[in-house]
Amino acid sequence: MNKLIIEEIKKALALAPRNGFMAELHLQSIKYADELGNITAREFCEELGLKPSYGTEFSKMRNLTIRLKAAGLATEKI
Repeated sequence: MNKLIIEEIKKALALAPRNGFMAELHLQSIKYADELGNITAREFCEELGLKPSYGTEFSKMRNLTIRLKAAGLATEKI
């Protein structure tokens, strides 16, 4: 996994408001879905120091990204 991406996600999560953490996790998962396509949800959580339960959210967002991109979302603009 790209260490630069992990650091960017960590920074974004650290700067997220307390009540916006989950939304930021979702957004970052969508933003980097292509780059993170070859890792498991468990690896994602381990790299970020998150509880394993967040892996479910990562997986959902990665799967949702396929449909969002098909509808025209440009993840590089996030």
